[in-house]
Amino acid sequence: MQRATYARSPPLHHPVPQHVSTVPQLRSPPPPVPQPQHGYAGSPYQQQPAPTPSSGANMFGQYGNFMNDPAAQIASQFGQTAFRHGQEYIEQNVNRFVNVSALKHYFVVTNSYVISKLFLVLFPWRHKPWTRRQATGGPSGQEAWYLPPRDDINSPDMYIPVMSLVTYIFLQALISGLKGQFQPELFGYIATVALVAVVVEILGLKLGCYLLNISNESQLLDLVAYSGYKFVGVIVTISVAEVVNGGKGTGGWIGWAVFIYTFLANSLFLMRSLKYVLLPEINSDSRGPMPTMHPLDSRAKRNQRTQFLFFYSYIVQLFFMWILCRS
Repeated sequence: MQRATYARSPPLHHPVPQHVSTVPQLRSPPPPVPQPQHGYAGSPYQQQPAPTPSSGANMFGQYGNFMNDPAAQIASQFGQTAFRHGQEYIEQNVNRFVNVSALKHYFVVTNSYVISKLFLVLFPWRHKPWTRRQATGGPSGQEAWYLPPRDDINSPDMYIPVMSLVTYIFLQALISGLKGQFQPELFGYIATVALVAVVVEILGLKLGCYLLNISNESQLLDLVAYSGYKFVGVIVTISVAEVVNGGKGTGGWIGWAVFIYTFLANSLFLMRSLKYVLLPEINSDSRGPMPTMHPLDSRAKRNQRTQFLFFYSYIVQLFFMWILCRS
């Protein structure tokens, strides 16, 4: 059996490309050319040189010419005028009740004065003299006034009374908090009691001065300052009594002993200090703010004023200091 013969297949031919393409060779980019750095070392950003401000240029850029705008200048002048008129209005209305320029005199204090004054209020037994110092001025030397507190230890001030009042309020609130009895309304109650005591005391003093015909330009501010010094003794009494008695208040013999001492010290301090206000000396020279008495009624007036000064310094102070220590 013969195999079937098949026709021989033609040979295979691979296609030959007609267009030869060249593949580009990939190369690494050239290294960067180093540039001089003017900023911080290692900063990836190139620091731009700061523009040099020319003459008349503003450093705020596009907002630099704001104040050169006529509308802005008019608004600025209007604001200054309104502020000045408002300040003048406030000063005029406040000066109806309180002389602001005279009030500033009572706050001219230094650290050494405050320490010396506190020591004087608590230990007035051996202090001399008690008279206030005066300074004369003017071309003829006829005008005289009292020196400020920083220059005279016997001059009354408002700094110690105000700070003592604030300290008293916070001290009473602190003690109530340590006892677990603190409430926010306690601040208002303590401040009200203290301020009412001061106001009633000042009103009584002014009434006595009116009945005794005592007049002085700075008398009211002096009396307000002197009425506030009792808070120093009250603070010392409450602090010592609370520490010694273990938080049981001002009761006990130690609390009463401290209270009696601070009361007597404050009373003596007021007796000696208020002498120039309530017991003026006979003086024919009317210079200065110190009041004078007529020679004809000097003896009778002096006796009445001495009794009034004793009543205020001891009886009135005992009553108010006891209320403040017990409240």
